[in-house]
Amino acid sequence: MTAAQEILDFYARPAAMTSGGAHTPRLFDELPSDVASLVRVVQGLLLHQHWAGAYGVELSDERRSESHLRPTDRMLDRVLALSDRPLSVARPLDARLVGTCRNITVLLVALLRAKGMPARARCGFGGYFAPGEFVDHWVCEHWNAAESRWVLVDAQIDDVQRAAVKPDFDLLDVPRDRFLVAGDAWAKCRAGEADPSRFGFLDMRGLWFISGNVVRDLAALNGMEMLPWDDWGAMVGPDEPLRDDQLALFDRLAAVTRSPDASFAELRSLYEGDERLRVPQTVFNVVLNRQDTL
Repeated sequence: MTAAQEILDFYARPAAMTSGGAHTPRLFDELPSDVASLVRVVQGLLLHQHWAGAYGVELSDERRSESHLRPTDRMLDRVLALSDRPLSVARPLDARLVGTCRNITVLLVALLRAKGMPARARCGFGGYFAPGEFVDHWVCEHWNAAESRWVLVDAQIDDVQRAAVKPDFDLLDVPRDRFLVAGDAWAKCRAGEADPSRFGFLDMRGLWFISGNVVRDLAALNGMEMLPWDDWGAMVGPDEPLRDDQLALFDRLAAVTRSPDASFAELRSLYEGDERLRVPQTVFNVVLNRQDTL
């Protein structure tokens, strides 16, 4: 087996966060196998918590808490508790799982992998939500065998959001300069090609924020797609000055995650060999201000 095939096989296998568990294969077999159709399936199952108002939905705190669900099998538990219809049937808005771009992306990755298609979640920044800004965001990256390339897909932007965002590109093939993986954002800012204050979410922005997404992207590329507000190990606090050794570490991580296939062996060894980078059994949930055991 070639190294390239080993990489594709790695990303075609469900992992800790992308396994359907007891729901596989019963729920997945009846689903379509093309990317566009699976994107529509995901959009019919989830409601983004920060976009709920655009759909005329007011969320309770209990419903918002669904965005803290990490593994796919637990997300599906909740999806089916809200409605036991097949996954291919779009739910009414009040019967959709509440989540974020991360939940949406992870579910799409899970469905693609269940169909045997290599896919991975990418953590980074979308440059199409606000002029001049790169907003904290997650998208799916899948292998297009016909074109022998990885393709970025934004499954979050449905018809309602499309009308607001007005993207000027194909959401099933997002240009690499419109969504920057975290390593690209870090490299551009370090080279003086971009302003770190333009990267983040709400009032959380800057190199410290970008560095956290670099670590999350590394973890996702190693099969651990964590919440956008999970904190562990090498991550630094808000506006914390970065030491030279930290800058060097994030420079290295950015280089590896920007070209994960070319650096796959290093990507795996860095993650597995450095406890600052590897997701521990307990992470700090910043939003809930508590330690969560995985």
